[in-house]
Amino acid sequence: MTNIQLVQCVECRMFRPSSSVVSDNFTCDRCVLVSTLTEKITALEERIQTLERVRESESSVISVEDSLGAAGGDSQSPTPALEPSQRGEWVTTRRHTRAAKAKAKAKASPPEHTTPALHVSNRFAPLSDSPAEKPGRTLVIGDSIMRHVKLARPLGAPAAVVRCIPGARVPDIEGNLRALGQHSFSKIVVHAGANDIRLRQSEVTKNNFKEVFKLAKAMSEVVICSGPLPMRRGDITYSRLWSLNRWMSRWCSENNVGFIDNWSTFEGKPGLLGRDGVHPTREGAALISCSIAHSLRSGLASR
Repeated sequence: MTNIQLVQCVECRMFRPSSSVVSDNFTCDRCVLVSTLTEKITALEERIQTLERVRESESSVISVEDSLGAAGGDSQSPTPALEPSQRGEWVTTRRHTRAAKAKAKAKASPPEHTTPALHVSNRFAPLSDSPAEKPGRTLVIGDSIMRHVKLARPLGAPAAVVRCIPGARVPDIEGNLRALGQHSFSKIVVHAGANDIRLRQSEVTKNNFKEVFKLAKAMSEVVICSGPLPMRRGDITYSRLWSLNRWMSRWCSENNVGFIDNWSTFEGKPGLLGRDGVHPTREGAALISCSIAHSLRSGLASR
């Protein structure tokens, strides 16, 4: 008789019956399918962004060609055909070959000179790390917690830009924002703090947060803070993150900055965090994406 045992999926934390020996890293078929579809969607989104940049480059080339063609047409004037000379009343004719006729025709009507079109394009554009952000875009910037965050593109609106900086602390976020100062954003969402608590300098971390939100407010009309997750990395880490989350919630409400309470959403739900107890699973990342999208629509922002 075959022994049926229940095994737990490391992604969704659901139990599945199995008749064979399964390793500790068991992943159910549903989670494998979700992961595969997510990777395909990510590849399609990157391909769409590449095609959009190529289309913009081609439109600029066409406009340059039109302007050059108009300038070349104005500078050219029609050349009248040359009339053959007459020798008295009678003209002696000779039998001409095809080559002689073509040569005579070329002499009579010189070819019209046209200005060659100038093609201007950047063949390295698809390899660029940072595509030019269009005015009115939403910027989501943070540490590795933002790795699988995806925001749906509203109809007729530019796609949101999600920048994941693994291991980033608050000063790193500020430095990246300064590098993006030449671009225009309508909304900015900042997620950080998990890597800063390792320094055990609470007041320094708070001052760094104040500076990065001050810079974000100068760059955008809407600024939102995405709060930390309840990581399972020991009592000290848990306590420091909890204190930081409480301070963020209070400070943001007093300074007209939107706040997303990820702590309440993830607390008591181990299936939303991975085996490392730090990074969210695919379901956890999807939940963070929904929370950010809801906050952007509901107007939790600074004006």
